[in-house]
Amino acid sequence: MNKEEFTKTALEAKKVKGLTFADIGKAASRDQVWVASVIYGAASAKEPEAKKIASALGLGPESVEAMMEYPYKGSMPPEREIPTDPMLYRIYEVLQVYGEPLKAVTHEMFGDGILSAIDFTLKVDKEADPKGDRVVWIMNGKFLPYKEW
Repeated sequence: MNKEEFTKTALEAKKVKGLTFADIGKAASRDQVWVASVIYGAASAKEPEAKKIASALGLGPESVEAMMEYPYKGSMPPEREIPTDPMLYRIYEVLQVYGEPLKAVTHEMFGDGILSAIDFTLKVDKEADPKGDRVVWIMNGKFLPYKEW
């Protein structure tokens, strides 16, 4: 089973069982965003977590193997360079509007470098608001300065 087949199988099992990513994360002792990344093929799991995720979803050993394969990160088909899904497009739009300011402020605070996507966590929260609930994303990544040589 390849990663694409696994994703389809896992999402179907999640739906049939009525599970959330948080439910699966709890079963695997991992964060819901990390579990979603594994299921969507953007991250790989070590065997203990892969087995727990497979168990929660009622999937077999071929699913465990698929979750343990190294992912190909950051790939989007060329026809989808600009996302068309409204949620993904809004994330893209946020980067278009605030990307350069975020980069500039980060450089002022830390110097020349990047936010690590390797030593990184992402939390998703919900904040009640009388004007409509708010989505809260907390990105936490190690700063990696560029070195001089």
